[in-house]
Amino acid sequence: MSGPEGPWERVREAVERHGSVVVHARLGDWLPPDLDDPGLRPVLGRDYARFQSMTHHQVRSRFVASRLLLKHVACAVVEASLESVELAYKPGGRPYVRGLDQIDISLSHTEDLLLVGLTRRGWIGVDAEAKDRPMLGLGTENQVCTPHESRTLAQIAEERRNAALVRLWTLKEAYSKAIGQGIRFRFTEFGFGPQDRNVQVLRPDGAPGTGDEWTFHTCLVDRAYTVSVALFDAGFGDTSDTAAATMLDAGLIEALVSDGAREAAADER
Repeated sequence: MSGPEGPWERVREAVERHGSVVVHARLGDWLPPDLDDPGLRPVLGRDYARFQSMTHHQVRSRFVASRLLLKHVACAVVEASLESVELAYKPGGRPYVRGLDQIDISLSHTEDLLLVGLTRRGWIGVDAEAKDRPMLGLGTENQVCTPHESRTLAQIAEERRNAALVRLWTLKEAYSKAIGQGIRFRFTEFGFGPQDRNVQVLRPDGAPGTGDEWTFHTCLVDRAYTVSVALFDAGFGDTSDTAAATMLDAGLIEALVSDGAREAAADER
């Protein structure tokens, strides 16, 4: 997505068809001309104070650009204005749209890439890394790989081994984000199989750890970034209508109104 102007109908169509969407963009396309523009305050909402406390230019740039992309994606799906949608964060730092539990969102950014995932089926986690980020031979394997993964990596041609490790890293980051654990879940406690198989979470010994409720995907973006997506289908079916104005359950509203009327009548008596 090359800027706030869209085309956002592609995002809405993807969610309508598949229930989920992943949007990527370049940092420069989403960076406001003036980071001190007071017009950012109503758009960022409660994030504005956090943004103002940042002093490093690159950190501020990535923060504001990534939040603008995230809010535009969410607003395109729920058909609401930027000012009316508020981002909040769970204890592990996982973002969510306050008051709209019917959708789940995830955010990642690295170098010049911004990445947003959104689903109405359950949970989603996304992660991105430069495809050629050096990881092999730096001790990363000991912090990332299960015994089964270490054995599998050793069987891969040396020139492809670093890329395979980057793939594992992004898959684990995406899965951890989807379950809301982030870095609190040690990467050596779960693993993934080779890319040419039906990808699923594996136990440290290589035994299956999840079922069909989880799906995982890895791809290259702009031939420069490895992107992985973890998607959990909660099994509650699809929420076909994600417009903010119509996402409240009609039965719940009727019950609340009825309860309020009964309480008012009791007060009058």
